[in-house]
Amino acid sequence: MEILEKSLIKTSVILGIFLVIGVSIISFSLYQIKAADNSLSVTGSAKQSVTADIVKWNGSFSRTVYASGLKSGYAQMKADEAVVLKFLTDNGITTAELTISPVAMQEQYNYNKTSGAPIEYSLVQNVIVQSSDIQKIQNISKSTQTVIDQGVIFSAYSPEYYYSKLPEMRVTLLPEAMKDAQTRASSIAQSTGKKVGTLKSASMGVVQVMQPNSIDISDYGNYDTSTVEKEIMITVKASFSLK
Repeated sequence: MEILEKSLIKTSVILGIFLVIGVSIISFSLYQIKAADNSLSVTGSAKQSVTADIVKWNGSFSRTVYASGLKSGYAQMKADEAVVLKFLTDNGITTAELTISPVAMQEQYNYNKTSGAPIEYSLVQNVIVQSSDIQKIQNISKSTQTVIDQGVIFSAYSPEYYYSKLPEMRVTLLPEAMKDAQTRASSIAQSTGKKVGTLKSASMGVVQVMQPNSIDISDYGNYDTSTVEKEIMITVKASFSLK
């Protein structure tokens, strides 16, 4: 009986200790939550419409030849390069705006060919044009039929449009984004009967370069190159104290 009483007392003591610890933990948690409630984190944004001032245009021309015809294939590529170069310079492209790569050779794999069949090689040269004259490049990109009509196997992509003053624009938009964040924070604080205090922390998010009126954004940033007219948006995450 005595042993049983001692066991019950011991159990009661242990339960009491755990109860005190539990209450302490709950009290500490409530204190942390109240402390967290004394700050407010919001995201502000700012947007600006801009016009691209750089255009990049990529193209390539190629030939497919057998191993025995590599010499003549390279000679044909040289002739094709001359046609492409004349086409571009006749349309106002300067040497500073133009880059033509050396010939790249790659074996063509054909899993259906029979054993002992001649090996084919693809010969390719890439063409890159970069200019500030957007209208000129747009006109040229629509006139490549002239080159194809002369027997050159030429392919080209759509022009890509860039804005060179993006770093400066980020600096310009930053104060506007911060102001937007503070306005949002004030609106939220007023609805709870509090006021926004001092700024505790702030960090700028990724830059979004989008088509006009687009909502296509990414957590990692976005840079749309398909249109001349663009919208640049930056975001700022800010934390304010509440009073």
